[in-house]
Amino acid sequence: MSILSFVLIVTGVLLNAMAQLWLKAGTNALGALSISRQTAFSTLFRVGFEPHIMAGLACYVLSVAIWIVALSKVPVSVAYPMLSIGYVVNALAAWYLFGEILSTQKLIGIAVIIVGVYLVAKS
Repeated sequence: MSILSFVLIVTGVLLNAMAQLWLKAGTNALGALSISRQTAFSTLFRVGFEPHIMAGLACYVLSVAIWIVALSKVPVSVAYPMLSIGYVVNALAAWYLFGEILSTQKLIGIAVIIVGVYLVAKS
C-alpha cells in the first residue's frame, strides 16, 4: 500500500470517527429525543439544524468522497478492515471528550483491533 493510499484511508476513517463525535455532541446538546406523530416534524427540524449534527453530517459527506478515492487505489479487502481504526479513535475520544468509561475489556478489544488492522495492512 502506498503512502498516499494509507493517508487517504486514515483520513476517511478519521473523518468518519469525527462525524460520530459531532453527532454525539449534537445529541448531548439536544437531550433525549423521542418521535411521535405530534412531534416528528419539530424533532426532525431541531435535529437537522443543530450545529453539531450539521458538522457531523458534513464530516460524513467528506469522508465518503475521500473513501471513494481510496477504494479506487486499494483493494476493498484491505481498505474496509481499516475502518476498525475508527472504533479505537472513538473509544479514546469518547473517554476524553465525554467521560465515557474505558474498561479493561474495552482496552483489550482495542488492542486486538490494532493488531488485526496491522496484520491486514501488512498483507
